Amino acid sequence: MSRPVPKAGILDIAPYTPGKSPVVEAGRKTYKLSSNETPFGPSPRAKEAVAATAAHLEDYPEGTSKVLREAIGRRYSLDPARIICGAGSDELLNLIAHTYLGPGDEAIHTTHGFLVYPIATSANGATNVIAAETDFTCNVDAILAAVSPRTKLVWLANPNNPTGTFLPYDEVKRLHAGLPSHVILVLDAAYADYVCRPDYDSGLELASTTENTVVSYTFSKVHGLAALRIGWMYGPAHIIDAMNRIRGPFNVSAPAMLAAVAAIEDTSHVEMSQAFTVQWRDWLTEEVSKLGIKVTPSVANFILMHFPDTPGKTALEADAYLTHRGLVLRSVASYGLPHALRMTIGTEEANRFFIETLRAFMTANTPETK
Repeated sequence: MSRPVPKAGILDIAPYTPGKSPVVEAGRKTYKLSSNETPFGPSPRAKEAVAATAAHLEDYPEGTSKVLREAIGRRYSLDPARIICGAGSDELLNLIAHTYLGPGDEAIHTTHGFLVYPIATSANGATNVIAAETDFTCNVDAILAAVSPRTKLVWLANPNNPTGTFLPYDEVKRLHAGLPSHVILVLDAAYADYVCRPDYDSGLELASTTENTVVSYTFSKVHGLAALRIGWMYGPAHIIDAMNRIRGPFNVSAPAMLAAVAAIEDTSHVEMSQAFTVQWRDWLTEEVSKLGIKVTPSVANFILMHFPDTPGKTALEADAYLTHRGLVLRSVASYGLPHALRMTIGTEEANRFFIETLRAFMTANTPETK
């Protein structure tokens, strides 16, 4: 060998591709609706907390995120000792895979599950097993049928990204009840704050009362702290202890930690964002549907739109048309959805301009794909 070679399987992993950022052109306003970011930004209290840390950037942060774990514990009535914080929930999803998966093991995710799951599984030498969905929604029976003696993890984003669908809590409990006791159910609740359904629950109760369930949350969505990379996970003490043994020291920065404390305590900012999202999610779903584009019912802060496979009206052509006019959406071909686009719910101005522009695309006699 003439140079170092990665361990087996690493070069077979397709790297995660984030939502594209707009290329700003002089004189044209752009709207980034590709990464499920909140249009409101973080709480003013969170901004103040970040500014206050500037006077002590030479100091290491407290190594266990104690102040944040205690704030989360107060907010959700949880034991802080059973909370682990990380640089976004992505770090924690990778960390639990690193703790429990290895060569010969299997981890299950659904057809259109979050792309971090197969990456985290493969990076640790384990095998990805895909369970079929029904109408872009997790199918409990398909997951349970995929369980084998080698299964160690089941990944479940609830609500799911990029489909926006969810699994009712009774079904989550049925899924857990059908899993062997040594299999960890990983519930990714990144979009839980946007759900307003009475039959939904993020799963914190299961994580509190069982030995093999964890729930992850992020501050990147409704709290608007995506740039700071901060998230948390709650689970049985033995799982959190195992993850803490290999967690990097000082993995959460002081600005992220203190901003998250301020954000979680500003409930009025969260409630405002939730109400806005529900209102415009319903409006966008109705308006897009009127244009003959199928929308998968969503409970998150985005919608998934399915375009016809008709020349001049395809998702690829719509993406180019919208981008040319300053509307940047998320292509989801990497999720096995080449005929769909995902749109983050933006400001009222962005949402109305999107519908106006999409209507022009769908009614145009000659497609424009510049």
